[in-house]
Amino acid sequence: MPDEQMAGAGSAPVPPGVAPGTPSVSSVPPRPLDPIDRSIMRLLQADGRASIRSVAEQVHVSRANAYARINRLIDDGVIRGFTARVNHERAGQGASAYITLKIVQNSWRTVREKLRELPGAAHIALVSGDFDVLLLVHTPDNRTLRELVLTRLQSIPEVLSTRTLLVFEETDLLAPGPGPSGPPSLTEE
Repeated sequence: MPDEQMAGAGSAPVPPGVAPGTPSVSSVPPRPLDPIDRSIMRLLQADGRASIRSVAEQVHVSRANAYARINRLIDDGVIRGFTARVNHERAGQGASAYITLKIVQNSWRTVREKLRELPGAAHIALVSGDFDVLLLVHTPDNRTLRELVLTRLQSIPEVLSTRTLLVFEETDLLAPGPGPSGPPSLTEE
């Protein structure tokens, strides 16, 4: 595999939080990140398809250095993967909502597993404050959203109450600037 292509591309998936051939990331103390590492992370958050050459030029390091740093960030579990940001409305999921849940004390793990199975669940967080869980969902329409909340969520025994906050408009703060996007993977241009 050429050095311009990301390590691990096409290899078997590794469980979350575990770098290939190393102990669990949680058992290894994190290495400090310097300004170049942070710049690389910002660039890849804005465009996960950026080439090694482009990243190297923008952070003013050699391609070999950029390649090594990106692989270290992946191996250390700092970068957990690369993904696409989806326009949910154009993808047929025109209704989005944040749903707050109050749950039975000490039932977080059980509830989290049931929420992961919900169609359209995009983000789940255990939080502090007036409610216990914040859930982001995307559904095709309000009828499907209503069904999800009134039938699926409220039938979970550990869920005491829910509150639905409809999303009217979203702004992606990590959206790349103007111009064409890069190639399909982190490769040489």
